[in-house]
Amino acid sequence: MNYSKRFLIAQLFGLALLASCSGEKKETNDTAVQVEQKPLVRVEAVKARDVEQTREFTATVEANISNNIAPQNPVRIKNILVEVGDRVRKGQKLVQMDDNNLIKAKTELDNYQTEFTRYDELYKIGGISKSEWDAKKTAFDVAKTAFDNLSENTFLLSPIDGIITARNYDKGDMFSSGNPILTVEQISPVKLKLNVSEAYFANVSKGMPVDIKLDVYGDETFNGKVSLIYPTIDPETRTFPVEITIANSNQRVRPGMFARATMSFGVKNHVVVPDMAIIKQAGAGERYVYVLNSDNTVSMNKIELGRRIGDAFEVISGVNNGANVVVAGQSRLTNGASVEVEKK
Repeated sequence: MNYSKRFLIAQLFGLALLASCSGEKKETNDTAVQVEQKPLVRVEAVKARDVEQTREFTATVEANISNNIAPQNPVRIKNILVEVGDRVRKGQKLVQMDDNNLIKAKTELDNYQTEFTRYDELYKIGGISKSEWDAKKTAFDVAKTAFDNLSENTFLLSPIDGIITARNYDKGDMFSSGNPILTVEQISPVKLKLNVSEAYFANVSKGMPVDIKLDVYGDETFNGKVSLIYPTIDPETRTFPVEITIANSNQRVRPGMFARATMSFGVKNHVVVPDMAIIKQAGAGERYVYVLNSDNTVSMNKIELGRRIGDAFEVISGVNNGANVVVAGQSRLTNGASVEVEKK
């Protein structure tokens, strides 16, 4: 074998050896990459505990009673005796309408009364029959009813103790159907109307306490209580109305204020999960946690959240008591992925 052939064989042998070494190195590097790509996570064991079942509802404050003040028929307003913001008493005169018809009705009533008195005397001595007496009595009663009705619609009185909250006319205006002349509202107490989930129907009772906060007063809490529970469930919303009363003796709470009412429905034993473990699925609004399995894989569990408790959440379903949930490193995880658990 000459020198050229020996040199060529030596080159080919060298190339083969180099290729073999490169393959082994590549395989070794691939294995290292795979080890490096195994996600590192931190887990925390979760436990069940007694959690107070509170729910917050929003509502607008309403007057306990709201009365619109207006006569039965169109008539001119002679005088308005109160202004918006005035406190009024039950039976207080608020508005006087034109009284021409009332004066006429009073004259007619006086005439009927005089005539009936005369017939009544005659009947007592046998001067007229019972049917004649009945006819005069009926006429007198009709005139009195007409007068009383006109009187009620001429002098408009407040039906409640309250405050004037609206005025829609001025003295001399002609009242017509539509807006009332005045609105008087009772604001001691005031009330809220909440729509409560049917799941709590058996937990709500008349007189149960309710904590109320008003945005205008920040974190100050007002005491309320359940005053009325509606007996039926709305089949579309699956809720039932509940009325809450606030005594409001100092009248700081006013109709129209925005309120947040917190009701307590007892205690339940539920798992509590750190908020760092909870993942929100984009676009769906659903919540998940990764749970570590015994083989160091993770399962992506859909959960139902309850109330927030500091830096954790009550979990109604989706996580078992004692489970290890991932609290750090979730960004690289998928359902069923193998993970490396950070040593404590």
